[in-house]
Amino acid sequence: MSLSTTERDELGIVLDISGNKVICRLDVATLVALRAAAGEAERAATSVGGHVKIALADVWLLGTLTEINMDRVDHHSVIAEVDFIGEGDRGDDGRLVNFRRGVTLYPHPGDRVFLAAQDDLSLAFAPRDRAHIEVGTVYPTADVRASIEYDKLLSRHFAVVGSTGTGKSTTVALILHRIISAAPQGHIVMLDPHGEYAAAFGSVGKVWNVDNLQIPYWVMNLREHCEAFIAASDDRMAIDVNIMAKCLLKARTKNYMLEDASKITADSPIPYLLSDLIEALQDEMSRLDKQAETYRYMRLRLNIEQFFSDRRFSFIFNAQLRNNSMTQLISDLLRFPTDDRPISIIDLAGVPSEIVKVVVSTVSRLIFDYAVWAPRERRLPVLLVCEEAQRYLPSRHPGATLSAERQLERIAREGRKYGVSLGLITQRPSELSDVALSQCGTIIAMRLNNVRDQDYIRDSLPEGARSFIDTIPALQNRECIMCGEGVPVPVRVRLDTLEADLKPASEDPIFSDLWNQRQDDNDLVVETVSRWRGEGQD
Repeated sequence: MSLSTTERDELGIVLDISGNKVICRLDVATLVALRAAAGEAERAATSVGGHVKIALADVWLLGTLTEINMDRVDHHSVIAEVDFIGEGDRGDDGRLVNFRRGVTLYPHPGDRVFLAAQDDLSLAFAPRDRAHIEVGTVYPTADVRASIEYDKLLSRHFAVVGSTGTGKSTTVALILHRIISAAPQGHIVMLDPHGEYAAAFGSVGKVWNVDNLQIPYWVMNLREHCEAFIAASDDRMAIDVNIMAKCLLKARTKNYMLEDASKITADSPIPYLLSDLIEALQDEMSRLDKQAETYRYMRLRLNIEQFFSDRRFSFIFNAQLRNNSMTQLISDLLRFPTDDRPISIIDLAGVPSEIVKVVVSTVSRLIFDYAVWAPRERRLPVLLVCEEAQRYLPSRHPGATLSAERQLERIAREGRKYGVSLGLITQRPSELSDVALSQCGTIIAMRLNNVRDQDYIRDSLPEGARSFIDTIPALQNRECIMCGEGVPVPVRVRLDTLEADLKPASEDPIFSDLWNQRQDDNDLVVETVSRWRGEGQD
């Protein structure tokens, strides 16, 4: 069936009009006839989520069916609510042309309502000849493609939200693969807390983990030093912070060779020797008049020495990293040059929980500070993708140092001025910092089962997409609502199927299969305990 605008596609008339929607009366017999003659996609087009258009003198208004109720008085009619999408001119042949988002002319009671044609939808959801990627099909059509304008997606930050098992990780992989295919010289850094994405980007990404990643301890700023070495629960923490600041500054300036060392601060990424930091602590402790206060210096020294002696932390707290190159570290992380691998995957699964937020903070800050100091005319944009973002950007503030949250919120607020884009992935948007989410220009919402999360996203969606919130609990896997700067108009999308070798390793275990297999491998526990003790993960 061709969904052209003909008299037989006339569905009804407009009854009531408000600022962003209209109430229409639609003829039941016409709807039944259309459904009987059409295929599955066309049948869905006359139900909730389908699209209609309203005829004005020389303009078409395009809208989405959001609610349909039986007319309690006239059982030959239904009362439908339609949210506006936008408007376009009526061409010489009566077709919709020059579609634009928003509405400037409103209908009147009695104006006619038609079923939107496939050509109308293709025009409305087209990316207007701007750089774009295609990620799926517009619901409920069979072949109208859904596009994302990735310049706007990246420059204004974005968020992907959805409950566990809805396909968030696969959706993120799909979007990034399509972007990489369209722009193969990009610079993407992925913070991967579960080690899922190495499987998805092995051919186009460089995987960094505790075995091959070296973050020299001296690139950490004062706040990150304090978060690692000072217990946040101490009510006199400010004293320890002052001690750390004074001693760290001494250690950084001791071997600094430039004439003017007055510009160095405790935050400056200047290499220092561990022995110089310990010596500074000892020197300060020796100046104390009260012996009772020396325990603070001793405790701080013991904490520092413990981190440097524990091989779990050797990828960052290692005295031998004193001469490592900060230039090389940034080049490796940001993929300068890309070497056909434009994405860095930082596998945080093996990072001890005591310092995982310190690592996230340090990496995020290095990315942002590099962008700030890079020459504007040569600055290359970078995308930082943060999986399980609610871990590092919580809505509540449980601690005093929260270095990771401060750095990521800093990127959310200021990143686009310096070409640093933020992608936030979360299954619990209600637990995510509202400061960060409010800065996301594009939101991709998959099914959310939790009512609190649904309410939170409802408040975060732009006005034109609020009507979609009621469909979020009913979305199938691999379906989403896309709205905001990155899409021409808010849209429900059936996402494309991603090839198996490009998917993240995020599949749930299949109990019915695994628990029906006889396990005779006696070496399994031995191997597991060996890995547990620190001999490495595959």
